[in-house]
Amino acid sequence: MIEQHPYRATIPPVPSETPQPLWSVMIPTYNCAHYLRETLASVLSQDPGPEVMQIEVVDDHSTKDDPEAVVRELGQGRVSFYRQPENVGYIKNFNTCLERSHGNLVHLLHGDDGVRDSFYGKMQQAFEKSSDIGAAFCRHISMNENGHWQCFSTLEQPESGVIENWLEKIAVINRLQPPSMVVQRSVYEKIGGFDSRISCCAEDWEMWVRIAAHYPVWYEVEPLALYRVHSSSLTGRCARTGQNVRDLRQIIEIIQPYLPQANASDLSKKARENWAIYAIRDITPQIFAMGDLTATITQIQESLKCSNSSKVMKELISMLWRTGKISVKNIVKTAVISCSDNDL
Repeated sequence: MIEQHPYRATIPPVPSETPQPLWSVMIPTYNCAHYLRETLASVLSQDPGPEVMQIEVVDDHSTKDDPEAVVRELGQGRVSFYRQPENVGYIKNFNTCLERSHGNLVHLLHGDDGVRDSFYGKMQQAFEKSSDIGAAFCRHISMNENGHWQCFSTLEQPESGVIENWLEKIAVINRLQPPSMVVQRSVYEKIGGFDSRISCCAEDWEMWVRIAAHYPVWYEVEPLALYRVHSSSLTGRCARTGQNVRDLRQIIEIIQPYLPQANASDLSKKARENWAIYAIRDITPQIFAMGDLTATITQIQESLKCSNSSKVMKELISMLWRTGKISVKNIVKTAVISCSDNDL
């Protein structure tokens, strides 16, 4: 039974006449061909063959580079390529990846990320060991533009296995990155594709919460995925306009019905607080360092609309102290105007 939703693409079952391998590695790209070579190499080094794994690059009509040339060079006919006839935006491009997949297990691997040796073998074992899981993810390693490792994601539990209380954990903050996650295609057929209401960021977080609300999820303790952090990604247009936080507030509203009724309100409140702290602690100082005071104020305003709890206000004061150059009086005035609840 396919769940219909006006804001989500319907992912139909694979036609019976289409061969269905175990894996579909779907690689969305847009103007990132200079990283695509590394991404493809990390997959092809583990390639079990076309009978077992579909590998396809789905390009959102890139204008600054030629990903198809990279696919021809590195794929040598092994990797298929699909180019959108026009730029459709990243959400629709992700959904195109899901629609074009025909493997039992779907790995949506962004064209600037990568996987380490044994990723596919280890993740396959998760589904073999626990047939009722809907998805499995591993620890990831964050790397910079040059591929240098920066940090490891949090160790969620000491041993690999189905992760306990996962819905409550993932509902309050995003704890993983896309290259870490493998999802059964039947899950996407059931719950639909990515939500088109999200315009800027965290579309994956909404999806991971949605999956956790319907299925058990496996956790692999070994860090097998590589997630690339770009220096400009946190301070782009979305952050400067505050759309990043507005998207997060909307997602919190979207996911609340997925949560257990008894603690949905508390989990949503915690999510708003966590994301407000993240925006103030991690995003705002970077925007300020660019010298954009208007965008700095906007990011703070949107964060405080998300939550103005005592923890958030402490984080704001700490951030102001660290920067040492923004008028505390003006910021506090902004905070008071922005507050929409009585949580101070």
